[in-house]
Amino acid sequence: MASISAAATPIEDRKRNQILLVLFIGVLMAALDIAIVGPALPAIKQAFNADDRGLTWVFTIYVLLNLVGTPFIARLSDLFGRRTIYTFSVSLFAIGSLLVASAPSFTILLIGRAIQGFGAGGIFPVASAVIGDTFPPEKRGSALGLIGAVFGIAFLLGPILGGALLLLSWHWLFLINLPIAAIVIVLGLRTLPGRGASASQPFDWLGTLLLTVMLSAMAYGLTALGQGVRAGATDPLAWPLLVVATILLPIFIIVSRRNSHAVVNLRLFRNRQIVLVGALALGSGICEAVILFVPSLLVAAFAVTPATASFMLIPMVIGMAVGSPFSGRLLDTSGSRLVVLIGSVLLTASLIIIGLFATSLPFYYVFAILFGIGIGVLLGASLRYIMLNEVTGSERASAQGLLTIFISIGQLVGAALMGAVVAARGGIDGYAAAFLASGAVMLILTIASTQLKSRAAELETVQRNQVTA
Repeated sequence: MASISAAATPIEDRKRNQILLVLFIGVLMAALDIAIVGPALPAIKQAFNADDRGLTWVFTIYVLLNLVGTPFIARLSDLFGRRTIYTFSVSLFAIGSLLVASAPSFTILLIGRAIQGFGAGGIFPVASAVIGDTFPPEKRGSALGLIGAVFGIAFLLGPILGGALLLLSWHWLFLINLPIAAIVIVLGLRTLPGRGASASQPFDWLGTLLLTVMLSAMAYGLTALGQGVRAGATDPLAWPLLVVATILLPIFIIVSRRNSHAVVNLRLFRNRQIVLVGALALGSGICEAVILFVPSLLVAAFAVTPATASFMLIPMVIGMAVGSPFSGRLLDTSGSRLVVLIGSVLLTASLIIIGLFATSLPFYYVFAILFGIGIGVLLGASLRYIMLNEVTGSERASAQGLLTIFISIGQLVGAALMGAVVAARGGIDGYAAAFLASGAVMLILTIASTQLKSRAAELETVQRNQVTA
């Protein structure tokens, strides 16, 4: 088989490295914000005299708007170019950060967090699409792996950076985003690929509105349900909003099928490879929700303090930071099926181990390392790599946004279901049962992943999409 792309010149390699640096900094900024906002909550609570229920909205509203912003901004990127929309997303994130830091009231702070979440919704999907646009297929895996490793790095650096900035003021946890965003915007305007607006493809406003309402209702409903199960009192809006989301789903499908330029191209789901990736993303998201419950298990099983339990997550985070770049390099040499199988097996094994040996400290650390590497392999690069290969250039960002939505839905569903299992069984047995249930889900998906394309079939798809792009 002929080479997919010609050998790159040193100038082309240098240009790609500059692009990768811009993307890396932008994604790191958004990831750090998730990791360092926790230490700011006590100070925010005191500054605005907020109650615990109101304080949860600092997280919740970010998650809601992030989920809503992802498909919207990703589709804009496919229509109007990566450079414009990536710098727009970073600018929104910076505006939100400034609003949070200078907020005169708690309401304004929440508005700032909403803007931050909406802007962040475009940063990672567009970054992945840029890699698909600018890196040849044989180098995409390594580039995606480095970007995916950002989240592990952020969760290692976040608490340290957050603690240092808190010595000045909680406002600096958000003000620090402004110079970083300025650097990303300036470098992005110089280096990222640009493209004029595509007038032949009108924006799907109706589909976007339906999708926004549906995702918002679902996200709020699942979040409220999960929190309610853990707290013992469910928000009365949870079930009605989930019903609204369920009703809107078939309406959205009908509208999207009638629109050749829908915000979500349903024709993608005729592709078995994409269906499998969607299922793996959903399942990986469900398993990722395990992280929320591990500290509580550690406190119950080993009688450690919550602070110590947080430190005991470090092997898991290191595994994530290592697994993503390692899997990226392996993708470029061996293809996605082998890499996805490795990640799925590691994730399945880790969940079964912690489910069976929840009170064993050595087995906990085995679980933490295997789980971190498995999540890093699956969510760091491999699934995004497959999506880049399966779509043409005009749909790359939209496809990446769709993948992000599946992961987010999985996280929300996983948190609600695992919370219900823990509440029903109680104590350590409840955590063990929840982890085993997640392991069972992952075992099914591991078997399904054997149906992914071989390396040869994958390369043929890439060549075909390059010709039709």
